[in-house]
Amino acid sequence: MTTLQGAVVLVVGASGGLGSRIADQLAGNGAIVARSSKSMGHDLRTPSAIQAVLDATNARYGRLDGLVVASGVVAFGAASELEAATVDELFAVNTTGPIDLITQSQPYLAASAREGREPFVVTLSGVVAEAPVAGLAAYSASKAGLAAFVVAAAREYRRAGIRILDARPGHTGTALSEHPIAGTAPRFGAALDPDLVAARIVTAIADGEKDLPSTAF
Repeated sequence: MTTLQGAVVLVVGASGGLGSRIADQLAGNGAIVARSSKSMGHDLRTPSAIQAVLDATNARYGRLDGLVVASGVVAFGAASELEAATVDELFAVNTTGPIDLITQSQPYLAASAREGREPFVVTLSGVVAEAPVAGLAAYSASKAGLAAFVVAAAREYRRAGIRILDARPGHTGTALSEHPIAGTAPRFGAALDPDLVAARIVTAIADGEKDLPSTAF
């Protein structure tokens, strides 16, 4: 079990449809939530910007006990028609940005573990990391890259007392698909309720779970 009461948790992508719900539910469970998003002026695509947000969180609250990476962008369209700029954007936001966040947060989270708490990282790679989808080739690849990093990094971070949890829900009813950086969203089947998805993720954090495959939602 992980105690959320009083835990300092940084939620990146906190203005998004899922990130905002996770942040609210963490706060509802007693966590002290620091919120970061592009709409707040935090464009976390460079190591210096990421370091600044982590330093600011630590300076304000005195520690960091959890990190939730809920930022992301999506693009639709045939693989043969992808533009290089679209691929670069997908990987910058969905893959390398989260990897940099996880890497740079390690010292803060390790300090939390040394102080007797149970620090954690949550990523949201989604079902496309398990089953890449036609028409979403580059998006699927960007999320699968993050999921692969998490599998390996989790084994290393465990030694420092840090748990990394990857969540892979299916298509969720947020506005993400309505604002793609390229292409137009296809017709999806029934969407998962974002409030229930957020609740499942927060429960997994509290219960000490180490993985949330698509079948968990």
